[in-house]
Amino acid sequence: MLVRFIDKSQFTVIGKMGKGPAEQGFSWIPPLWQEANDSFAEISSLVKLDDDGNMVGFWGAMSDVSETFQRWAEEGKYVAGCEVKDDAIAPNGWTKWVIPSFKYAVAACTQESYQSVFRQMVDEYLPKHDYQIVGAIHEFYDPQSPPGELSLYFPIEKK
Repeated sequence: MLVRFIDKSQFTVIGKMGKGPAEQGFSWIPPLWQEANDSFAEISSLVKLDDDGNMVGFWGAMSDVSETFQRWAEEGKYVAGCEVKDDAIAPNGWTKWVIPSFKYAVAACTQESYQSVFRQMVDEYLPKHDYQIVGAIHEFYDPQSPPGELSLYFPIEKK
């Protein structure tokens, strides 16, 4: 497993938000993505672009229920959305989150390997290298990557 380290400045995500039991994310998160995908045209003009004019990416952003961007406990909140311009205003029915700046340990995975990569990072890699998770873990979907591929962002240092 290849792990990269990224210093990411504060960024903004607009998406569809839900809240539910951590252990049942598989049941309440996919409908958020479906809703976001079905309504994407409503926020397409707000999307942040890279220097080449490509969309920066989609995020499965997570937070504790108090929205302080701590890890999930028994429940969590999730925003299925995309990175947008910082001054973007969320349309009615959408949620805007400003994710704080962190240094992240980033591991690539697929939908199929998600759980094993997640567990390997939390149970083995991070402790072995003396890293602590200091915030909510996020999913990043690069529009340039094949469908089903994503990266897990584990915050290891507040910036």
